[in-house]
Amino acid sequence: MFALIIAGEAIFLLPFILMRVFKPIIREAFLISDAEIGEAQALYGITAVLSYFFGGFIADKWETRKLLSISLLLTAVGGFWMALIPSIFTLKLLYAFWGVSTILFFWAALIKGTRQWGNKNNQGLSFGLLDGGRGIFAATIALSGAGILTFFFPQKGAEITFENKVETLRYIIGAITLIVFIVALFVWKVIPKENYKSRTGEEFKFNFNKAYSLMKEKKVIFHSMIIFCAYCAYKLTGVFGTYAKDVWNYSMEEATYFAVFIQFLRPLAAITIGWIADKFIPSKLIAPSFSVLVITSLTLGLGIFNQQPILISITVFIFMALGTYSLRGLYFAIIEETKTPIQFTGTLVGIISVVGFTPDIFMSLFTGYMLGENPTITEYKNLFTFFTLIPFTGLITALAFRKSMSKL
Repeated sequence: MFALIIAGEAIFLLPFILMRVFKPIIREAFLISDAEIGEAQALYGITAVLSYFFGGFIADKWETRKLLSISLLLTAVGGFWMALIPSIFTLKLLYAFWGVSTILFFWAALIKGTRQWGNKNNQGLSFGLLDGGRGIFAATIALSGAGILTFFFPQKGAEITFENKVETLRYIIGAITLIVFIVALFVWKVIPKENYKSRTGEEFKFNFNKAYSLMKEKKVIFHSMIIFCAYCAYKLTGVFGTYAKDVWNYSMEEATYFAVFIQFLRPLAAITIGWIADKFIPSKLIAPSFSVLVITSLTLGLGIFNQQPILISITVFIFMALGTYSLRGLYFAIIEETKTPIQFTGTLVGIISVVGFTPDIFMSLFTGYMLGENPTITEYKNLFTFFTLIPFTGLITALAFRKSMSKL
């Protein structure tokens, strides 16, 4: 399980955690706007969505150890490319490449391996451990990267030049890339080799009938929408650090450390909610988590605490993060409730991921264009106000999912 945890986060360190935590310095080192970052991540989303579907079939047919290791190695190659600080056009191509390298051979295999690790009564804990462990790993790497930033930046009061920013970012990207490469070797060594018998051509054929029948089921449609809404919330955490810089006037270092702090809430929420979920039923906790997101995003959108001390606004962000990370610990734990046979886990994950993770295509674009080039409190209020519609939709869908489960 430890190998699955670190692999599950190492694969996303470069395309996601790097941007989520270090966006302020990336914007300035690459001379790139939030909208252009959104365009790059949209290309990732397009290639990833295609990869999710076919990746589910691959996960049901090939050895998990090989799939995870190959994905990590390919992603690390992209990290060496990014460390060169390429042009914006090249950066967009890199994100399109990462959409394939991080998903096609990886995602469904990871979820299937986690489901197999936990028995039917411990799905909440197993997926809570997966996302919580991934959160600890990501937060530790982010904290180390923030340490690099502090070490290489000039002392307070000294001018931070463009060259300072580029050099520091290169060290951060290089260090993270090396970690991804080491994890690839670790996964190959630690995850046991599976005993796969040779298969006939018939066995390798994609089961379109089974896939189509799954797509039509209400429980699968609702499950997909739950992931969709929850993942939109997760993508929104990428603006927490820039909010601190643009609205609270935090320095680049302070904004980065705030983003790192938010990352450390992820294991706390995911593991706790997973443990609680196994005492009850995982799907029962999804609606309350979405309710927290509705309240907090509406609070930020209306600017209710803007005139109060910053600590109050920070508290709102904390609750928003806890609601978001709780959902991440729950939305795959409910697979067991759908009573899908284990041999079709990869196919199911591929189907629900095609819809569930489409925010990779548009969410960064949405936030980028909502905020513009020089965002103020007004742009952030508009962003959170519009966003409130998404967790509200998730809340309704969660209730509909529970109703469909009662008929099984």
